[in-house]
Amino acid sequence: MAFGLLAIISFDAVDLFFVSLLGEGPLAAISFTFPVVWLLVSITIGFEAGGASCISRAIGRSDNALARRLTTDTAVLAGLTSLVLCMIGLMTIGPLFRLLGATDELLPMVSDYMGIWYFSEPVAAVMWTCLAAVRARGNSLLEGKLITMAAVINAVLDPIFIFGWFGFPRMEIAGAALATLVANGIMLIVTLVYLHVSLRVFATPFTAIGNILNSWRQMLKVGLPAMATNAIVPVSNGIIVAMVATFGVTAVAGFGVAMRIEPMVLIAFFALSAVTSPFMGQNYAAGKLDRVAEARMKIAKFCLWWGLALAVILALLAYPVVSLFSDNELIRPVAVQYLWIMALSYGAYGMVMITCAGFNGMGYPLPGLVISATRTLILLLPLALLLKMSYGMTGIFMASAISNIALGLLGFIWLGRRIERLRLSQ
Repeated sequence: MAFGLLAIISFDAVDLFFVSLLGEGPLAAISFTFPVVWLLVSITIGFEAGGASCISRAIGRSDNALARRLTTDTAVLAGLTSLVLCMIGLMTIGPLFRLLGATDELLPMVSDYMGIWYFSEPVAAVMWTCLAAVRARGNSLLEGKLITMAAVINAVLDPIFIFGWFGFPRMEIAGAALATLVANGIMLIVTLVYLHVSLRVFATPFTAIGNILNSWRQMLKVGLPAMATNAIVPVSNGIIVAMVATFGVTAVAGFGVAMRIEPMVLIAFFALSAVTSPFMGQNYAAGKLDRVAEARMKIAKFCLWWGLALAVILALLAYPVVSLFSDNELIRPVAVQYLWIMALSYGAYGMVMITCAGFNGMGYPLPGLVISATRTLILLLPLALLLKMSYGMTGIFMASAISNIALGLLGFIWLGRRIERLRLSQ
């Protein structure tokens, strides 16, 4: 799962690398798109979380017919919802990105990129939801393989479309979005055919409307809070981008470089979170709460040790890694400073992600929502405003690290108490 997620996150890193070769302007323009991109991705993750939770619990109860019904109906709803949201996005590019701080000079480049990227998200939403359904059955290897294939296609197409190789028109920043759209489209077709023909995970789409509504209701019970949980982060990131923008375009570009590097650094936590939800869901539904409790402790130990290792690695390698994306002496220090400060809290942030995934998997989504909202709305944003006044941009980064540490500890304790109450009630 880690290798597969590393491949999909490389979509962004590869895009950023080639766009950085176009200059400071395109690099800043693509940085302004991050909050919106991650907001829509977070909604897709909510569908994944809801689908994986209810499907894994159906598998734990050995109800394969229900699992197939949920797989089909969740994928359809994810695609339709994402399509509607992206159409709204296409109609609001100008006012939305001006609100985020994009200048008149950068706005045409932002529009070129998002005007294509918006079409890729409904395709990705269906693909990711289907793959989450397979992961809920315990098969993460297949998902990793398919994601890796999509990333390879994207990496090959990026320079062709961006720079106009092999007779293609030079599209610059729009080419990065087109590469993502084509790669996702190809892999969606492959995914649907393979899952239907080889694994038979889909039910017939022609069924009573009551059955479909029942599937949506089960999925959304976890999916809606999970969407809110994940959407809070990019919304807050949008506010953080606006704060960073007060320090200039180069500061936004540096922050954008760090934002593309950070997911690769956190890949182990994303992977563990992705498999924690179905693992907790299956064992909870099967009544094996001792395994759930054991998993919580092993996960916590991993987060602490891996977080410590990341802090050491980034202390040594942050500068050369950032230099791969920009050689601008004003951009690089911003990205390096962010990574150095945040590295101290990555282990705790891993616990935040995995705690939310554990709650979702067992069918209790509200604690994850509370943890995420507390981290972002109650702690991060007020603290960022306060520390910005005293420490400038460094204070914004410090606020993020402090928030991660505080909520990582809260999530670990809360999940432990919930598991213990469930064990006592058996």
